[in-house]
Amino acid sequence: MKKTLGIVLIIVGIVMIAYTGFNYITTEKVVDLGPIEITKEKKHAVQWPPVVGVVLIAGGIVAIVVDKKARS
Repeated sequence: MKKTLGIVLIIVGIVMIAYTGFNYITTEKVVDLGPIEITKEKKHAVQWPPVVGVVLIAGGIVAIVVDKKARS
């Protein structure tokens, strides 16, 4: 179980280092006057530091090592 968790953490860590964030767009209604409707698209950025990916990789390695020691 810990080995699988370790592998998942390593993969997620690598992805988080490669992609340090993403953007998404939401639509807001600004004016609604009967048949006339005005909307506005708003961009949102989600960013994280690459250090988070390094920490996840290190945690994955630790989980794998602990699993190997527990099986020995």
